[in-house]
Amino acid sequence: MNYSNDLKAKYNLLAKQLDALLAGEFDNVANLSNASALLNQFLDNINWCGFYLSKNDELLLGPFQGLPACVHIPFGKGVCGTAAESQKTIVVEDVHAFPGHIACDSASQSEIVVPIVKEQTLFGVLDIDSPIKNRFSTEDQDGLEQFVTILTKHLYL
Repeated sequence: MNYSNDLKAKYNLLAKQLDALLAGEFDNVANLSNASALLNQFLDNINWCGFYLSKNDELLLGPFQGLPACVHIPFGKGVCGTAAESQKTIVVEDVHAFPGHIACDSASQSEIVVPIVKEQTLFGVLDIDSPIKNRFSTEDQDGLEQFVTILTKHLYL
């Protein structure tokens, strides 16, 4: 992909690509799989990106790109469980400084988790890890929240 140097413009293009990619598809697994693949292609300096889905009062591993991952995460535990419980995006500059961080991949140094809420119901979270500290900027947070907003239109409860 040939993205511009402007990060906001890059994320706007990414959101449009996601919307077009998922248009007309009604299967959540297919849509989440393509969304994680698109993000993996788009983002640099990451070592894991994917989804944990809300199921039976916990988060369960969903489609992702990267090394094998933790399968079950209780609400309120680690970055993903905390973001799910609060339903607010969490950006962690140094995962080793986050109380209760769950280390699925020892190479991860920073992380961003964006909750996915549809019709006031927690669907799951988007989780992205990086092998470098302080990887995720405010612009990344805004762009990934925009990405989740578009994704949510293509998910079904």
